Amino acid sequence: MAAAAAVAGLPIAHRAVYSLRYRVIGIELLVTVATIGALVIGEYWEAAAVTFLFQLGGTLEAYTLGKTRSSLQKLMSLAPDRAVVRRSGAELEVPAEEVAAGDTVLVRSGERIAVDGLVLAGHGLVNQAAITGESVPVQREPGQPLFSGSVLEVGYLEVRADRVGSETTFSRVLQLVEEAQDAKAPTQRFVDRFARYYTPAAMALAVLVYLVTRDIEKALTLLVIACPGALVIATPVAVVAGIGAAARRGVLLKGGEALERAARVAAVAFDKTGTLTQGRPEVTALRSFRLEESELIRLASGAELRSEHHLARAILRRAERDGIAPPEIEAFEVRPGLGVEARLAGGSGLVLAGSWRLMARHGIAVPAEVEQYAAEEEARGETAVLVALGDRVVGVLLVADPVRPEAPESVASLRQEGIQQIVMLTGDHAAAAASVAKEVGVDQVHAALLPEDKVRLLRGYRDSTGRPIAMVGDGVNDAPSLAAADLGVAMGGSGTDAAMETADMVILSDRLDRLAEGIRISRATVRIMRQNLVFAVAVVLLLLAGVLQGSVFLAGGMLIHEASVLLVILNAMRLVRLSSRAQDATARPVGGATPMDAGSV
Repeated sequence: MAAAAAVAGLPIAHRAVYSLRYRVIGIELLVTVATIGALVIGEYWEAAAVTFLFQLGGTLEAYTLGKTRSSLQKLMSLAPDRAVVRRSGAELEVPAEEVAAGDTVLVRSGERIAVDGLVLAGHGLVNQAAITGESVPVQREPGQPLFSGSVLEVGYLEVRADRVGSETTFSRVLQLVEEAQDAKAPTQRFVDRFARYYTPAAMALAVLVYLVTRDIEKALTLLVIACPGALVIATPVAVVAGIGAAARRGVLLKGGEALERAARVAAVAFDKTGTLTQGRPEVTALRSFRLEESELIRLASGAELRSEHHLARAILRRAERDGIAPPEIEAFEVRPGLGVEARLAGGSGLVLAGSWRLMARHGIAVPAEVEQYAAEEEARGETAVLVALGDRVVGVLLVADPVRPEAPESVASLRQEGIQQIVMLTGDHAAAAASVAKEVGVDQVHAALLPEDKVRLLRGYRDSTGRPIAMVGDGVNDAPSLAAADLGVAMGGSGTDAAMETADMVILSDRLDRLAEGIRISRATVRIMRQNLVFAVAVVLLLLAGVLQGSVFLAGGMLIHEASVLLVILNAMRLVRLSSRAQDATARPVGGATPMDAGSV
């Protein structure tokens, strides 16, 4: 028994001495003192049992904690290491880190995609589960984006490399998950501070018990069972498991603090473009008054050919879809806030595409039928682009940004999670904002906002209600709002780098319904943290009472102590298996909706 105690106890003693060098009094020191004391008084079996159980518990803890980090390990194993690129007409296989931005990457069935980019040619089914959490493969064709780390299950794709190496979504996810799992939650930081004072206090209590009772075995037993093992591990194991569970569902929480904030959110504010909508405006309808529809599209696409405006891109996509080639132009000018002016090659005339104000600038009268048609459609949320040739309006194109198909259901899911105040903060005009709000079911709309206006509204809500609010966005102009909110949420699929870096939560796909899942997992994690803390404290108090009454002894106390640690870990491991469709049975409404201010639409 003495030999067994020495074999199991020496590594524990070594760690205790190492910790003391850094002025840390940890659980290893308590076990070492108790073991030496047991050997001195001749309790060899007790000494062997205590050290063996402690080592066994440590081994099981390491194993189960390793399983909670399986999300990161699986992600790392999926890192693409090779890619086939086309250079100078030849196909070359190169290491993934040697692919340059602008290269054409060739991907065949079964291969892993090594870059973020745009499909140039080909069709295929792509499994994006490692990045977005989507279990069903998605169809990809020319013009659609791809993420590194995805797998082409069926088909053939030629991909333009836009982001390579450490700039890819996959690499950024790895980096952010690593940082998140190391970041401590506020509850965890409190427990760490508590443990620094608790351990010396436990040693002082053991000395006091010995001085009062003169029972060395009781004092040594108290040393062992007073170790705050379950208390110290209660929070970090839940945080790591919760972050891992969210990552598998395509939601990245940047550490324990972000996780706890997500669990407390009482209201959610959405940006419109690219968040509630797809961020890809399309020509939804057109009306020609003097020309064939194909000629109207041809003229409009020619005028918008050199424009970078999102409405211009929508018109050019419509022309490409209809197989209409834009005419050549010899002069082009953008009129900010009004539209574009283009002079056709060969003296064919001046083409204008834009608003009423652009027409008025050139002294072009808008016919009553055109004005009525455009006004009616804009009242429904469409954006009207008037097209004029020479001095006459020849037609109207209606452009709208389609609502994400999952947006209404996502808003409903947030309400099921107890989020009752859901608002939209957008820089778009009121009619378009009101149309989207009605379709998705948000409570309030604040339109025509500048970035600083969004920040003001977010702070005003928090100051007036005292409740935490989340902001969901995707653009550079959303970064100030994401930073000002209690929880910043970025759309990772279409979001900008600025938004993703500023946010506390990143939805790695373009699936808005992942937001409710992220909040649900956060709340489940915080609930398990609290359960673990209550259980750990209760076990220590019961064991202390048992020692003082003489009903708990050294080996038995250590066995119960290690069992409590394992139960805390196993409770947290439930998060690893958390189903995305499981409803949080303990979710409660956070409170009634409170208007953000009187200026809502």
